[in-house]
Amino acid sequence: MAKEKVVLAYSGGLDTTVIIPWLKEHYDYDVIAVCIDVGQGDDWEAIKGRALRTGAAACYVVDARQEYIEEYIWPALKANAVYEDEYLLGTSTARPLIGKILVEYARQEGAVAICHGATGKGNDQVRFELAIKAFAPDLRVIAAWRDDKWDMDSREAEIKFLEDRGLEVPMKKDQSYSRDENIWHISHEGLELEKTENEPQYAHMLKNTVVPEEAGAGEYVTIDWEKGIPVGVNGKQMNGLDIMLELNKIGGRNGVGLVDICENRCVGMKSRGVYETPGGAILYFAHRMMDHICLDRDTYHYKQQVSLRLAELIYDGKVFTPLYDALVAFVDKTQETVTGQTKVKLVKGQIRAAGSQSAFSLYNEDIASFTTGALYDHKDAQGFITLFGLPLKVRAMMEQKVGAGRAVAASKDLKKRPTE
Repeated sequence: MAKEKVVLAYSGGLDTTVIIPWLKEHYDYDVIAVCIDVGQGDDWEAIKGRALRTGAAACYVVDARQEYIEEYIWPALKANAVYEDEYLLGTSTARPLIGKILVEYARQEGAVAICHGATGKGNDQVRFELAIKAFAPDLRVIAAWRDDKWDMDSREAEIKFLEDRGLEVPMKKDQSYSRDENIWHISHEGLELEKTENEPQYAHMLKNTVVPEEAGAGEYVTIDWEKGIPVGVNGKQMNGLDIMLELNKIGGRNGVGLVDICENRCVGMKSRGVYETPGGAILYFAHRMMDHICLDRDTYHYKQQVSLRLAELIYDGKVFTPLYDALVAFVDKTQETVTGQTKVKLVKGQIRAAGSQSAFSLYNEDIASFTTGALYDHKDAQGFITLFGLPLKVRAMMEQKVGAGRAVAASKDLKKRPTE
């Protein structure tokens, strides 16, 4: 009789490598390892071989990079969605897609469960499992680190588990930071970052970005946009994947996109991380430049509110929800005229605006110039101010009449001030 199957989100790292034999020993499942490439830059052939040697019945490698960029990163970018002022949602945008693909392979294989290696303290367990619930509420979820049968509480214990069984260990015992990497970013946690008073040791931490102080003299970058989506870099039309690869190189060598933040996890605790998002930081900055010239005041200000809520939904893994779909639809409407070109200058970790243009720009030089133009009569402002300030005037008249309030206080303050 064939064994039941479980699909494992397999990264090739220590946790998920340990989970393969652990699942076989404690659940007697056939383990189907699924590796999802969202731009980690890993050696997938080597990782696939490791999964099979460790006991997986099968291993699939799924190239989801283009889907990740177009269906998950671009919506966040168009919204200017930023979590707690700084975090550009690198891990957050990828996890729901990974969960969705795990369900697809679980259905294909006829699996009865999906397993992941996210810890019980992190956000990722929430993001994975919300995606699984959205597409497969009938499937069992095994979260190894929360399972009663899991008795390992450290990297050392996991390494010993593999060594005791004669299995290869996919990391060195002295390996340092806990990292997550994809085409959008790389995160770093642990070591000196666990004490908020410590400065990050960038020199031995960073992988994709030079220390800003050591960057070169800087360079200009132009980005072409169509409906809020980047379509070209420095005059060359590119697809989303090539744009990210190119901007990550350019941003990385100029030291841009570094964030050190102590953020609020959705599970209730604070955690500190350093994020490298070189290409993403360029795109966010340049996209805001386009929004600034293409969106009217009311739309831009309301979009700021939507951006904040959308960032929270993405961070919490609530991507496959009606509210997320509705907010994305609103953002897409705002982006219909966000087409044109932006130019930025990168200088030692900084991004500076260097000009923007669009056929849909709402900036009108004839109106905005200090030189009086035909479209704006300075005298028109008088009637506007009269009506705009009418509530203030009426209130002040009332306060003068009853002898209280700001108008009376202002007259008293005037009498107190010394004069020459």
